[in-house]
Amino acid sequence: MAQDAAIDTPVAHGGDGVRRRDFINIAAVSAAGVGGLAVVYPLVSQMSASADVLAESSTEIDIAAVQPGQAIKAVFRKQPVFIRNLTPAEVAEAGKVDVTSLRDPQTLQERTKEGHENLLITMGVCTHLGCVPQGAGAGEVKGEFGGYFCPCHGSHYDTAARIRKGPAPKNLLVPDYEITGTVVKIG
Repeated sequence: MAQDAAIDTPVAHGGDGVRRRDFINIAAVSAAGVGGLAVVYPLVSQMSASADVLAESSTEIDIAAVQPGQAIKAVFRKQPVFIRNLTPAEVAEAGKVDVTSLRDPQTLQERTKEGHENLLITMGVCTHLGCVPQGAGAGEVKGEFGGYFCPCHGSHYDTAARIRKGPAPKNLLVPDYEITGTVVKIG
């Protein structure tokens, strides 16, 4: 019986301390780990954004040609964006409005960047049911307050794109943006 015990000891198999069974276990676990990574990696990588989605994550627009009193339309994430260069009179008129009387109270300064109070950048989507308001294009109806008018259900926005009349519950949304020189980067 003492001989049987000596056969199972590592010394009986060469003295290195690792048995064949241990090596096979380590090799099997390693192969399973590599196989698991080979299966998981494609599943995780297919969840990342594709090149066309990443390309739409931001939009840059040169606003050098936008004169005071003029507005342009652009597209950001397949939705319209209005960029309006307010005249000094429009800025003054927006500042005279009693903010407490507004449904969604915001000042013009809260809706624009410091140093660029004349540039109002908003999403061109009515907050009522998602129609595109008029007023950014030449000859379009600007509504009773000189800003934007949503023809779908009659919402009127002022020159600061704040809701003044109609069913829309909120002002036109101001997206995240940065201004560098004459270029606006949205997103």
